Amino acid sequence: MNLLFVADPLESFKTYKDSTFAMMREAQRRGHTVAACEPQDVMWRRGLPVTAHVRDITLTGQPGPWFTERDRRAAALKDFDAVLMRKDPPFDSEYFYATHLLQQAEREGARVFNKPAALRDHPEKLAIMEFPQFIAPTLVTRDAGDIQRFHAEHGEIILKPLDGMGGMGIFRVGADGMNLGSITETLNRHGAQSLMVQKFLPEIARGDKRVLVIGGKPVPYCLARIPQGNEVRGNLAAGGKGVAQPLGPRDREIAETLGPILAARGLLLVGLDIIGDCLTEINVTSPTCFQEISDQAGFDVAAMFIDALEQALAF
Repeated sequence: MNLLFVADPLESFKTYKDSTFAMMREAQRRGHTVAACEPQDVMWRRGLPVTAHVRDITLTGQPGPWFTERDRRAAALKDFDAVLMRKDPPFDSEYFYATHLLQQAEREGARVFNKPAALRDHPEKLAIMEFPQFIAPTLVTRDAGDIQRFHAEHGEIILKPLDGMGGMGIFRVGADGMNLGSITETLNRHGAQSLMVQKFLPEIARGDKRVLVIGGKPVPYCLARIPQGNEVRGNLAAGGKGVAQPLGPRDREIAETLGPILAARGLLLVGLDIIGDCLTEINVTSPTCFQEISDQAGFDVAAMFIDALEQALAF
């Protein structure tokens, strides 16, 4: 197979933990060819197919330089066997526009994973609304009064922006309500922007679990991202410690319920975030933690992903 990865700059990859790198490495190991580009390299012109300025690369197997570039060329996306959208969040207007270019490439015959329309239809914070049986008490609003009433009902709460990533902009407010007004004004921009409020889950002390679902099936191990020190956030980007562990019964129940539904919509790879028994996010843009799980648990997540990709392309 000839694969195109739409991703962040190759030079920015931290190869010891990057999941896209792990995908590329496994693909090359199987004899597939690898090319890469960034979203800004993708263009469309009337009368022509969606095209990208791509870099054909070979992984060296060395820590650094980790790839060599064989060629730079313009190529139609439909001429690749698969296009993998692996651009990291945030899901901003440029990411949104990129999904429309990728969807046009699909009309021309390209096979894109995850499916561009599904990326747009599953905002990572809001997608949990479809599955209320699995989530904690949750409020989405821009109204300060709604937030005050939610706090009065639940005591300790978490507030977070809908477009945040890596734990950015997450606040915990205790039962005393200290700074609730100020935090609300900061996140909702005085009523101009919606945010999410959730009941605080003390189980976060045991980790914010990343459960990967590939081709509708859960990876048998998750990565519990455990907050350190006085930090409430378990995100690795916020200093959390990642500990691989087998899925618990509730983790598996959530993953096995959502997996087939999301896979049928064109989401080959999904990262579910679970605290305690509660689903908190559904990550679809660029789910990670492949290497942390593989290194600690000995389960080859990248191999499972390429297996699923090859199977999807066989139909």
